[in-house]
Amino acid sequence: MHYTLRSLQLLCLLLLAGFTASAADSLLTGLRREHPRLIATADDFNRINELRKTDDYVKTAFQKIYQRGEEVLKESPSIYIIPDGKRLLATSRRVVDRVMLLGLLYRTTHEERFGNRAWQELLASSQFPDWNRSHFLDVGEMTFAFAVGYDWLYDYFSKDQRHIVKSALMEKGLYRALLAYQGLATRDNSWWINVPHNWNQVCNGGIGVGALAIADEEPALSNYILENVLKHLPTAMQHFGPDGAWNEGPGYWSYATRYNVSIIAALQSALGKDFGLSDIEGFSKTGLFPLYLTGPLNKSFNYADGGDGGIRAAQLFWFAHRFNQPEVAQYLYAFKPADPYALLWYDPAMIKSSPQLPTDSYFRVAEVVSLRSKWNDSTATDVSFKAGDNKANHSHLDVGSFILDAMGQRWIVDLGADNYNIPGYFGSGKNGQRWVYYRTRAEGHNTLVIAPGNGPDQDPVSNSKVTVFKSKPESSFAIMDLTPAYAAHASSVKRGIALLKKSNTVVVEDEIQNNAAADIYWFVHTRAQVELAKDKRSATLMQGGKKMVATLVSP
Repeated sequence: MHYTLRSLQLLCLLLLAGFTASAADSLLTGLRREHPRLIATADDFNRINELRKTDDYVKTAFQKIYQRGEEVLKESPSIYIIPDGKRLLATSRRVVDRVMLLGLLYRTTHEERFGNRAWQELLASSQFPDWNRSHFLDVGEMTFAFAVGYDWLYDYFSKDQRHIVKSALMEKGLYRALLAYQGLATRDNSWWINVPHNWNQVCNGGIGVGALAIADEEPALSNYILENVLKHLPTAMQHFGPDGAWNEGPGYWSYATRYNVSIIAALQSALGKDFGLSDIEGFSKTGLFPLYLTGPLNKSFNYADGGDGGIRAAQLFWFAHRFNQPEVAQYLYAFKPADPYALLWYDPAMIKSSPQLPTDSYFRVAEVVSLRSKWNDSTATDVSFKAGDNKANHSHLDVGSFILDAMGQRWIVDLGADNYNIPGYFGSGKNGQRWVYYRTRAEGHNTLVIAPGNGPDQDPVSNSKVTVFKSKPESSFAIMDLTPAYAAHASSVKRGIALLKKSNTVVVEDEIQNNAAADIYWFVHTRAQVELAKDKRSATLMQGGKKMVATLVSP
């Protein structure tokens, strides 16, 4: 479905004609009229300036941001490029990063060169033919960038500049979302509205912040969009319940929560309320999820389509402040992030307490377990593993898989994502092409394979549960019932993993009842050098000057 600019404007005006809410019904009651009002107000930027004088972290992080800002001054504005024929996303993210960086620098230093460079970035992107609505993440992020730019730089821009930024924000962002909410866009342009994963939060979050940016000028449009955001966002957010986990893995947790927190923070700063979003079950606990899923080496348990880098998400400072969780703030503080969001949400009071978290955690529904010998020790032993839903977005056939850190090394690794552009990579389901690739199959993970054939080696639509979780100071363990994943070949498959903390020993025990005779494979992946013993019942792994011995106990 294609609309010319003129026809799009007329259609959207007609759609909005029936949406003018009464003052009593409007979501915009109490709207802060002055700018900035999105995520931060003038007081927040003033607070950063005050902390720069007394807080070493803020002083250092601000210096890094300032240096990056000077580099951006020398760089050319972004151009319209879709290198893989599908995604403008790299450009959208670059615009977001630059506008937030330059906007913060303008608000704190009042140096007009930063405001002018932000204008150049927004002007260039406003001239794009579109923001690639067929991959709506690109639109969601670009709309967010224009909303922040319009709001944070409102008093710097001339009337004509504001008109250009606002027009692009509406025509390439909000109007496209309006058509999607109204069911007038193609499925490719609208399927994101109510999905239970990161596309929901990024698209609805970015569009919602865009609506708040111009809410005083376009109340009918903004009110209608916010109604839809508040209606559909909980579909994804309910998956934080009950313990705060995210079934797309830590990497996509970071992406999803960045925009989830952005829309909540923008609602709070612009309207003084978030309409109950932050009270959704599990959301108050989700700041703890990356703490447990990041091991002692600052590498994450990168299940699903994730990388193994530590999660350094600036929104962790927001979670810490909102839910009074100093341990969350202290986790992020150790990375000393130089991020505009981090400076806006940093609370020095959160750094001064001495919280004590349990060393082990079980995240229900996502069915992820983390066991570690101690906190704040890079040589600690940590084993994290999962059961869970093979149907979850970005999932691999990896139930039963685990990673292992000890002695300052990661001994057992998850290979993470493959190339998103290889044929059929997102073709999941029972016989999806996704399952022909090694990294997404069970054999590409640290788990069992029973009677492999040409098809998937776990049931792609199965859901497996953790049935037992015990955490004690001297030892901890969990048992996973993996039977649903292997039901085609076995009547019962259970895997238990234990950490004996005094001896730093990890035990993996599998109990399998086959339906018939079958070959059974036990896979692990390691970057260590492996030396097999003569009796073939043990192997020595060597890495980084350390040794670990893997022993077959029985049978």
